[in-house]
Amino acid sequence: MTRCASLVLAILALLAGTTAGATGPASGAADGAADSADAPARHESMRLRAAVRALPVAAETPDGYDRDLFRHWVDADGDCQDTREEVLVAESRVPLDGCTVTTGEWYSWYDGATWTAASDVDIDHLVPLKEAWDSGAAGWDADRREAYANDLGDPRSLVAVTDNVNQSKGDRDVAEWLPDLAVCRYVRSWVAVKLRWGLAVDHPERSVLVHRARHCRNRLVGFTPVRPAER
Repeated sequence: MTRCASLVLAILALLAGTTAGATGPASGAADGAADSADAPARHESMRLRAAVRALPVAAETPDGYDRDLFRHWVDADGDCQDTREEVLVAESRVPLDGCTVTTGEWYSWYDGATWTAASDVDIDHLVPLKEAWDSGAAGWDADRREAYANDLGDPRSLVAVTDNVNQSKGDRDVAEWLPDLAVCRYVRSWVAVKLRWGLAVDHPERSVLVHRARHCRNRLVGFTPVRPAER
């Protein structure tokens, strides 16, 4: 073998070794990144009756609740529309623009009414703030409570409904209040929101959910869990 050929072979061997060394750590980093806390939560789905069974059961812890502990209607994306206005825009049956929403067209699926004045519409926390507090949010930090109160990541969390219907509901859970219409939709939404945020149910609430789920179509309930932020 000539001296030139030997030199070429040596260079090729060196390059092969360098490439192999570089590939190993890169692959390891990619695997680690996929398992990191910053990776997006995985979307999950299960049939309604299984979803009800998946809810953790615990006694409520109502002590210390204050609505002000859930900072809400914030303008999280700085686009001049706060969370209430974002929901009004998203649910209006006619296109809307501008920073302040005063008119549109909203269908309240709790009672079947349609409204054109924003003042006639409330944005309901489908699982009320106090119910969230009683079911686990008492142990959250302020950032997580704010995220819950302004959850635009799942359209079931916040819904535009007739104002006096929302006021009649108040802070009551499914064992105490259900809408006149679309009860199965409400039950599915309730279960999805609780699973999304890792909230528990108490025994009366679970009993109602089990009973209602038996009389509703056993449809898939999809949700994306919101994981606590790493500190």
